[in-house]
Amino acid sequence: MAKSLLIISRQSPWSGPSAREALDIVLAGGAFDLPIGLLFLDDGVFQLAAGQDARALQQKDLSANLQALPMFGVDDLFVCADSAAARGLGSFALDEAQVLGSHEVTALIDRYDQVITL
Repeated sequence: MAKSLLIISRQSPWSGPSAREALDIVLAGGAFDLPIGLLFLDDGVFQLAAGQDARALQQKDLSANLQALPMFGVDDLFVCADSAAARGLGSFALDEAQVLGSHEVTALIDRYDQVITL
């Protein structure tokens, strides 16, 4: 059986390639039916902010990749409530994401065999 993998995305969508790379890893894992999860933590929660205009920053929009996650079989999506609250985010563009408190984040990380942080 394949080992489970959790990707922790900690970078904002406009701070460099890390946010896109995290999504690419998750989409590839989902395409191969790996047990994979994605956690948005720290500035990574900004990827879920509604109404972003990537063109204003001359960046590629990540929203299409986010919306494609369930189509690739990636259903384990999580967001840290403490990170979102600290950054003034109360709602998210990705309704499928489960909101977790910091103690739940620790338990989540322990559930996965391997963890990659970007």
